Amino acid sequence: MEILPLSEKVKNKIEKQGLRRKFDKQTKLLINNLKHPGLNIELLEPREYGIYSFRIDIKHRALFVFRPDKQAVEILAITLHYR
Repeated sequence: MEILPLSEKVKNKIEKQGLRRKFDKQTKLLINNLKHPGLNIELLEPREYGIYSFRIDIKHRALFVFRPDKQAVEILAITLHYR
């Protein structure tokens, strides 16, 4: 599995929020082990859209979709996540 190139919007959000190191660490986990507990992957509602999220840190999550045609993951956005 691979991660498709990030959009400029996603790249800018990562840099602006100072998430580069954390994001890189989490995406390596995503590529190597989708079931790693540190990712805390969730299928978001409505489920039929197939949008998932993984934890970057306690405050930020990355929204993504699986692209089975390319056997890849596409990161759609970086969002705030409060519990």
